[in-house]
Amino acid sequence: MIKAVIFDMDGLLIDSEPFWREAEKGALEKIGIPVKKEITSETMGVRIDALVEYWFKRYPWSGPSKKEVELDIIRRVILMIKREGELMPGAREVLETFRKMDMPMAIASSSPIDIINSVLERTLIAPYIRVVHSAQDELFGKPDPAVYIGASKKLGISAGSCVAFEDSPNGVISAKSAGMRCVAVPSAGVEGDSAMEKADLVIDSLLDFDERSIMNFN
Repeated sequence: MIKAVIFDMDGLLIDSEPFWREAEKGALEKIGIPVKKEITSETMGVRIDALVEYWFKRYPWSGPSKKEVELDIIRRVILMIKREGELMPGAREVLETFRKMDMPMAIASSSPIDIINSVLERTLIAPYIRVVHSAQDELFGKPDPAVYIGASKKLGISAGSCVAFEDSPNGVISAKSAGMRCVAVPSAGVEGDSAMEKADLVIDSLLDFDERSIMNFN
């Protein structure tokens, strides 16, 4: 029986993946890392520390610390969210559907809490969300299941009674490893990734969501 819904955030509820790519590219090129936009899809859905570590291993730099680079990327993302952040098509409708079903909702995101809060403020969706949980508060980020398990614990509902909504391969693996049902809405560029096939339901857009599909999980 599905008793709660847990959403990923970046690229799923809000169209922020372009912000992350631009912020990642800008911050890294500033310190001489030759980032290409098409390469940054490799870091999609991971925590900021893992993202920076990925680039440091490929192109070790001297100068700013990895933490300083992390903070620069976060600052850039927050500025873009505050200026341009918009919900993904169908996101508000899905939130409203689950509100009418009296289904508790949570966000389980790889983003730091400051970015999550900036999204809630910009999009005005905080009233829908009972629990917010950042992978920054866990030992490991996605694809590890910790962030989803942590979110379900905060809700007080077993992971097996939750359905997760995800857009990235790392996110789908995380949700399924936590023992949850998963609805995948693949972001551009990952549609053919084999990890997306692990989801219980794959839809092209949140606009295609049908609550009857969730009922079939019960």
